[in-house]
Amino acid sequence: MRVLLCPDKFAGTLEAPEVAAAVAAGWREVDAAGELLIRPLADGGPGFVTVLAGALDGRRVAVPTVDPLGRPVTGEILLTADGVGYLESAQACGLHLLSATERDPKATTSYGLGALVAAAVEHGARTVVVGLGGSGTNDGGAGLFAALGATPLDDAGRALPYGGAALRAVAALDGTPRLRDATLVAATDVDNPLLGLHGASSVYGPQKGADRADVLLLDAALERWAAVLERDLPGCPPGLGTLPGGGAAGGLGAAILALGGRCESGIDLVGRAIGLEAALDDCDLVITGEGSFDHQSLRGKVVAGVAGAARDRGVPCVVLAGRVSTGRREAASAGVTEAYSLVEHFGGEERGGVAAAMGRPAEGLRALGARLARQWSR
Repeated sequence: MRVLLCPDKFAGTLEAPEVAAAVAAGWREVDAAGELLIRPLADGGPGFVTVLAGALDGRRVAVPTVDPLGRPVTGEILLTADGVGYLESAQACGLHLLSATERDPKATTSYGLGALVAAAVEHGARTVVVGLGGSGTNDGGAGLFAALGATPLDDAGRALPYGGAALRAVAALDGTPRLRDATLVAATDVDNPLLGLHGASSVYGPQKGADRADVLLLDAALERWAAVLERDLPGCPPGLGTLPGGGAAGGLGAAILALGGRCESGIDLVGRAIGLEAALDDCDLVITGEGSFDHQSLRGKVVAGVAGAARDRGVPCVVLAGRVSTGRREAASAGVTEAYSLVEHFGGEERGGVAAAMGRPAEGLRALGARLARQWSR
């Protein structure tokens, strides 16, 4: 039996390759003869560079940068021989870099991502692919612009403080982003626009610590920022605030579009790199998964893309997750045959299943892998 293992990360616990390895170990305990195709996935969020580094012939370069509050962290760039640099916003802007009490999208900045982009350009990348996802910022890329040499100013000509709230006072953009003609690509499976009811602030701001008043303030600030970019940045597309993908990662999608870049599906980009289509064509069962299988999973994330592709081929698809809250009917319509939860495997919420799922995820995934082998290898 040929089994394709193509999970995403389990956020906060395991990287995608670790998830796949745990499930594979469990499967082999029961079915040593089965052929396992291991293809870890990412959609642009945390783990994007790690997954691509396992599939592409390139070198990883460590780069000093800063987190959303300006503290030193180390990011990395994956550089390939064809002049492409891959990096991920979460290494500099990630929500996971902030404690619960530090989450405040009014103050957090994307400056650190700008430092990573600048480093990729300095290392000779002619195309810079930025994985967007898991961000703790909502500044529309204003920090990124500042790191690239284009400073947002107030009406007195003073440089603005960092953070999304400061953009309420933005009046001009001073300088031109230093990209040396490199092309930017946003790898994201979020199609939200920058502004409005479905925009970055309204949809994702609350996850980053914004209350209702903050959401309204940030949306108005981003509206002003978009108007300044359209006026002052040559080549910025009109209607920046309404373009699909602009709301990704707190408006970093809009920043990349403003710089003449484009948005691509993260799962499709990674899928091409790892040969996902060929693997799907040649398997009998697909096992995918992520930390939380919920309503957002079916909106362009890894699980949705994999399950849909499996359904189109008539191949069963099983989802493993830390927690499952998607209804059976909704999951089935997306191509999911079965879904299993680590929380339930460890006894449910009432019996400490959440703590066990977070503390012993590899153990649980190995047991679920063995269970699936007993069920499907026949």
